[in-house]
Amino acid sequence: MSHLSQVFKIVAVFAQSAGLAGFHVDESKPYAELWMGTHPKSPSLIPVSRETLASYLAKNQFLIGETVSHKFGAEDGNLPFLFKVLAIEKALSIQSHPDKATAEKLHAQQPDIYKDPNHKPEMALAITPFPRFAATYLTNVPELAALIPLAILKTFLGIVPTTDSDAPAAKQALRDVFSALIQRYEAGVVHSEEEGVRQLVLRLNTQFSNDIGTFCAFLLNYPHAYISGDIIECMANSDNVIRAGLTPKLRDIPNLVDTLTYTAGPASHHAVKPLPFSATSASLLYDPPISEFSVVSVALTAGRTETHRPIAGPSIAIVTSGKGSLLWAGGSLDIAQGEVIFVGADTKIDIVATGDEEGLNCYRAFVET
Repeated sequence: MSHLSQVFKIVAVFAQSAGLAGFHVDESKPYAELWMGTHPKSPSLIPVSRETLASYLAKNQFLIGETVSHKFGAEDGNLPFLFKVLAIEKALSIQSHPDKATAEKLHAQQPDIYKDPNHKPEMALAITPFPRFAATYLTNVPELAALIPLAILKTFLGIVPTTDSDAPAAKQALRDVFSALIQRYEAGVVHSEEEGVRQLVLRLNTQFSNDIGTFCAFLLNYPHAYISGDIIECMANSDNVIRAGLTPKLRDIPNLVDTLTYTAGPASHHAVKPLPFSATSASLLYDPPISEFSVVSVALTAGRTETHRPIAGPSIAIVTSGKGSLLWAGGSLDIAQGEVIFVGADTKIDIVATGDEEGLNCYRAFVET
C-alpha cells in the first residue's frame, strides 16, 4: 500500500483494517468513499450473516427506538442519516443539494435522476488539512471584474456591502453575478485576461479539461466543492445532487441556479461549533440545526475510558485510529482502526483505549429527538 496516494489511502486502509469481506487493495484504483448506514446504493451489512443493516433493524425496532422510528418513518429499518468517510484527491463537482420541498418536486419530475424525495443537508469534519473553494475575488482581481457585465457588477458592489445578506435585493444581486458568469462560459465566450487564482484553476482544468466548473474558483464562497483531503461527513439519508460543473455526470444548471439561497456571509456562519458531550473534554458534540443527525468525536489517550450516556436513538461509529474496547451492560467488543460499530438506542457505553501511545480516535453519528 505504500504507493497509494495519501488521500486515497485512508478509505482503503479503513476497509482493509476492518477485514471487509472480499476486499483487497488495488493500488491502481482510487478509494474515495466509505458509506455507513442503510442507503440502498451502498448498504452496511451485518457480519457473518451478510444481512443488510436495514433488514435487521426492521425486525429489531427497539434498536432504533420508538420515538425516532415514528418521527422518521423508520419502520422499514431505514435510518434517517448517512455516515461517510471521504478521501479526495480529485475535486468533487460543483454541486448543491435540494431542500425538502425542492427534492419532492425534482423527484416527481425526474425520478430517474433524483432518486428520492428527501433533502440532503450535510456536515463535514476534517481529518486532515482540507481545502475547499473559499474565494471572493470580485473586488480585488481586476480580471474577474471584467468577466461580469458592468451593470450587473455595479449593482452587486453597490448593494451587497450595505445590505442584509438575507434581503431579497442582496440575494438577487448575487444570483445575477453567478448566472452571468456561468451562462457566458456555457456559451463559450472567454477573455484573454482570465488568469486569476491561476494555480487552482490550472489544477481543476487538468482534472476536468475545459469544464465550466473550473471558473467557480473565482467566485463561489464555500460551495459544496471539495478539492483534496480526508473528512468525516454526515448527512440526511439521501443521494440527491444538483450538479453544475467539474463532472462528467448530468449538469442541471437551471435547477442549481434556481435553488441556491444566495445568502452571503462569512465562513463562521456555516461552521458548527463543538460542545462538550460528556463530563470530560475527550468527546466533542457537533450538533447542526438538522433533526436527522449529530456527530460526536472521541479522542482518547492510551489507558483512558470515556462514558457515553444512553442516546434515545441509533448510532454508528467508526474507529479512525488506534484500538480499544467498547463495553455495554452485558457485553463488550474489541475495536480497531477501520471498524464500524452500530449502537442501539438507549444503550450506555464505555469506550476504552487499550492501545499503545496512539490511543484511540473515533467518530459517532447518531439521531435522537
